[in-house]
Amino acid sequence: MPLESIGHAAALWVGLHLLLLLILALLVVRQRQKHKVALGDEGIAELLQAIRAQGNAVEYIPPALIGLVVLELTGAPPLLVHVGGLVLFVGRVLHAIGLSNSGGVSMLRTAGVVLTWLAYIFIIASCLFFAVG
Repeated sequence: MPLESIGHAAALWVGLHLLLLLILALLVVRQRQKHKVALGDEGIAELLQAIRAQGNAVEYIPPALIGLVVLELTGAPPLLVHVGGLVLFVGRVLHAIGLSNSGGVSMLRTAGVVLTWLAYIFIIASCLFFAVG
């Protein structure tokens, strides 16, 4: 693969996931302003849900993005990076919507977790395959 084409697939998914993280951060700020809360959640369910939606995304997205970048650096086909990035992105969006709308169990939240874990398994398996292959 030519050097100038390395990183384009990963750059797309890094950019989209960073945009998602920014949107989730803005939703936390909006809830903080609405409820006039500077620190913590003061027991306000809406604010806690926004904080956890952002926090959960921050916990899952960076390690997966590192995996996607490493995968691309190994010379893996861009399609693999796109599959991993797309499944992760859809999972994170569904989870954020589900958690933002309900603090309890929801279909969107569950689907988001399942897709996120499937993306992790796919990225892990792909990285290991290209590491030894």
